[in-house]
Amino acid sequence: METINHVFVIAEAGVNHNGSFEKAIDMIPLAKEAGVDAVKFQTAIPELVMTKNADKAAYQVQNSRDNETQLEMIKKIHLPMDAYEKLKTECEKHDIEFMSTAFDDVSIETLKELNLERYKIPSGEITNLPYLRQIGGLGKPIIMSTGMATLQEIQVAMNVLLEAGVKKDNLTILHCNTEYPTPMEDVNLKAMLTIRDELDVKIGYSDHTLGIEIPIAAVALGATVIEKHFTLDRFLPGPDHAASLEPEELKAMVVAIRNIEKAIGDGVKKPSHSEIKNIQIARKSIVAKKPIKKGEIFSEENLTAKRPGTGISPMDWDKVVGSLSKHDFTIDEIISN
Repeated sequence: METINHVFVIAEAGVNHNGSFEKAIDMIPLAKEAGVDAVKFQTAIPELVMTKNADKAAYQVQNSRDNETQLEMIKKIHLPMDAYEKLKTECEKHDIEFMSTAFDDVSIETLKELNLERYKIPSGEITNLPYLRQIGGLGKPIIMSTGMATLQEIQVAMNVLLEAGVKKDNLTILHCNTEYPTPMEDVNLKAMLTIRDELDVKIGYSDHTLGIEIPIAAVALGATVIEKHFTLDRFLPGPDHAASLEPEELKAMVVAIRNIEKAIGDGVKKPSHSEIKNIQIARKSIVAKKPIKKGEIFSEENLTAKRPGTGISPMDWDKVVGSLSKHDFTIDEIISN
């Protein structure tokens, strides 16, 4: 049963299968066991995404360690186009949503044929007008990451999507930092709230920090979607493994997120179901500080407040003080006038 604050958690398998279809298949039940809502891969024809001379990012150089171009690296770790239908079928077997991020127009069409429930726009495509128009025209919910982007660039990209037919209620914008791993001082979680407040849109967070505390904090701040990379083994070769969670860590993150979403509640300040039974135990009543005779005037000298809270509330102190006692009371007896 989902809570009213259910957070949609995406386990980003990405290319952490290193081009192995068998590894990709193995990641699906582990994501399901961790309790996420969806497992997401990446779909691309590398030659359509980058030129043959495109440089690798610094983190890609460090984590792949091979003397190769970005294109050569990406070609080695991407799956063939016919793999994604099989991955989707495997996800259906395990009752977990299949997602994949498309990086080019052919990949968008490939995923369109699979009739995904929602589509993910990666940070690098936020300034790609033809891409935004194509994916915005699919008529499905969109999740868009915003690493490296200014608020103005996000606004422009959002407008393109809306003009392409995306309903604003079907758009979720993820704050993100595109450095692997992201230094804590560069996370800037408050920017997620700026996106929400300035653009009046649902928000989430795509995390590339080490550990699990930042996604949990994002949920506490109001994120409705969390995306986090995971891997079978953080020490495998490849660009994204080092900044990914291993299965047990992913599970721990989800457990914490589920606890936080329950704890957020509905915002109405009232006694909870679990604490109502403690009201009479923890609160106080007006009681006799000393023996009081019938007809005696209640005063500051003969009254006090003590537990339990089964009698007259001390908030009615001024109503009781100065009135006449209708009974005899012994010390500590609850006043019942």
